[in-house]
Amino acid sequence: MVMSDNSPFSMSTMFNALQQIHLSNTRLKRLFNLMTSCEGVGQFKDLISTFDQSQLQMMASLLTSDSEYFMEVVRNKYGSRRVQKLLGVSVDVDAFFYCAILQRFFDIMTDKYASYVAIRATVVFDQVKKHVMYKYVLHYALDIARNQHGCIALNEVIIDTDDPLYRIRLLDVVARNALFLSNDPSGNFVVQHVLKLGRNRLMRLARSEFGNFVVLKALNVTQEMNRVDLFWDLVQKLMPLRHLLLRSHGSNIANILESCSIANMCSN
Repeated sequence: MVMSDNSPFSMSTMFNALQQIHLSNTRLKRLFNLMTSCEGVGQFKDLISTFDQSQLQMMASLLTSDSEYFMEVVRNKYGSRRVQKLLGVSVDVDAFFYCAILQRFFDIMTDKYASYVAIRATVVFDQVKKHVMYKYVLHYALDIARNQHGCIALNEVIIDTDDPLYRIRLLDVVARNALFLSNDPSGNFVVQHVLKLGRNRLMRLARSEFGNFVVLKALNVTQEMNRVDLFWDLVQKLMPLRHLLLRSHGSNIANILESCSIANMCSN
């Protein structure tokens, strides 16, 4: 029996398929070298500025065609930087990276270089994609916080997020689990970062309807942990604006500050 050229098992069909695989692998290798080479760092942005939308989409499609391949690129110092430059270029391009990041979210957030791709994505993606990524951060928050590189990434997300309600939810996770996290070298770094927020940001949190519970929890937990240094650092930041807390949702915090003030006077 003679097989026709249209048969999937014919010699010509298999040869064509092998050629396509070879071409695909060659193209992926070239793209990998382009993305991860230490040479031409400054020229990459100029190069992609010459690409039209179809070329950019093709590039994003190839980069995310395989999760292991994508991870190899973003785990590379230069690969991470160049993928970051591709984020936010267009909604269609972002769609490819969005799926790839979510597929390996924890691995990306806990890698030294890949984590900056996820952090950048939470800044430039549209609101729908951002909110899904926020949910992933909340889901993995405690595990990310206890990772050597993840704790740094989590702190960056706390700083960079433009959604105040999400920031409060994330801070609440840290505050509620402060005792647990403080017993871990990386987790402790996150706790201290949260408790050492700048005065203006801390005051906005303390006076807000939901944020005041986070600050109140932080004060209580640091006392329970016998972390006098963290507790008093927090008190000293809040004390000068105690009168503002009395006239807001932070009245319970103001009461703690008042008791601290009285205790100080008595000890002196």
